[in-house]
Amino acid sequence: MNADGGLADAISFGTDGWRATLSTFTEERVRLVGQAVATYLDESELEGPVVVGYDAREHSRGFAEELARVIAANGRNVTIATRDCPTPVLAWTAKSGPYAGGLMVTASHNPPEYNGVKFVMSDGTPALPEVTDTLEKYLAEPTLSESFGTITEQNLSESYRENAFAALESRLDTVADSLPSLTVHYDAMHGSGRGVTDKLLADAGITVERYRCDRDSQFGGIPPEPVPERAPALIEAVESGEADLGFINDGDADRVGIVTPEHGYLDPNVVLALLYDILLETEAGGVVRTVSTSSLVDGIAATADESVHETAVGFKWVAAAMGGDNVLCGGEESGGYGVTSHLRNKDGVFLTLLFCTAETEQPLDDRIDAILDAHGPIVQDRISLDCPDDRKAGVLEALADHLPEMVAGAAVDTVNDVDGFKIVLDDGGWLLVRPSGTEPKLRIYAEADSKARVSELLDAGEELIEPLVR
Repeated sequence: MNADGGLADAISFGTDGWRATLSTFTEERVRLVGQAVATYLDESELEGPVVVGYDAREHSRGFAEELARVIAANGRNVTIATRDCPTPVLAWTAKSGPYAGGLMVTASHNPPEYNGVKFVMSDGTPALPEVTDTLEKYLAEPTLSESFGTITEQNLSESYRENAFAALESRLDTVADSLPSLTVHYDAMHGSGRGVTDKLLADAGITVERYRCDRDSQFGGIPPEPVPERAPALIEAVESGEADLGFINDGDADRVGIVTPEHGYLDPNVVLALLYDILLETEAGGVVRTVSTSSLVDGIAATADESVHETAVGFKWVAAAMGGDNVLCGGEESGGYGVTSHLRNKDGVFLTLLFCTAETEQPLDDRIDAILDAHGPIVQDRISLDCPDDRKAGVLEALADHLPEMVAGAAVDTVNDVDGFKIVLDDGGWLLVRPSGTEPKLRIYAEADSKARVSELLDAGEELIEPLVR
């Protein structure tokens, strides 16, 4: 079933869909993906239409239309978003509607010269490798069905907004009188969160000051990634007291950064702990995190006598684990979080309103102080070592035969091999070695109770791995 001519060779579904520069991400290859999805749905006997969304990049609408035409040519109806929309809006629509699945054209936080496509399952979760591997096998030139499906446009954000309010109804009712006194500064980075995240907050009665909420397909010439160095104006405004909170979305608004007056731009590990702590006030349940995410959240779970589920890096694994028994939320250290009762996928839109309701009950800064007093301090950092892709597996196999009993003066307690090797020490610190999924590098992460100790662990990790790479 594979396409001829080498077009399919350039298509590979990685950690979060297929992404490439526009020299590779072409209409011809996008059509192959559309056909692969149509074939997969037919072969899997999955009934229903397909919903297609796209981000604010210059060519995303055109690529989305190509996907829609291919799916329709295979005899299946298609709903396409009226305008660019956040990935969580597309995922929510796939979950809540009669859809067999969804396709999202986006390169997320990558630079403007990239684009990409994600396949979302009918329950709103990211596709797992068992699905994307099958899609790669089904890559082929489009075929025509005896009867064409119809293509209709729909505003996807409105039903998403209604559900967000419904999902937070009890919280919103409790703080309805307080929300109008809240001032939030919001940065869309010219992406698809504009007119969606800010509107959600404004409709709740919150005063919203907007940054970069005009569409710019080039994102102002920088990658639309929600990191501190990309948001100096937002950080300065919140820290100076102009706002109670600040939020920033990435290009497709599935990630969110948070700024508070006292703590500034929050470490994503702190955000996950904060989210879990807030949810535990009204519900019981566990939490999911990746191996590279801080164990700060573990202390909260232990105090509540709840479970922590540790997964490989990649939100698709987090989403899968969120489907287990009694899990409240999941997250990763790169700024992606999901609330199980709402959507088992990253959602940088819904989280902003949830955090605003919590802020009116107790300032987030006070909550963070309490968490760090009880379970901190915890410091995390990482380094990278060059390693060709074809050497990564061999290095990890060699490490398996050379796992140490001591690291930087501390005894090894346990070793987790769910994604590389995570070496947990008896002093509470840990060292993680795993292959990068996007670059020819090995990542070395460390966590401990001080910057000095983290530096010691990273040095020890480099000394352990460097000889194996040579």
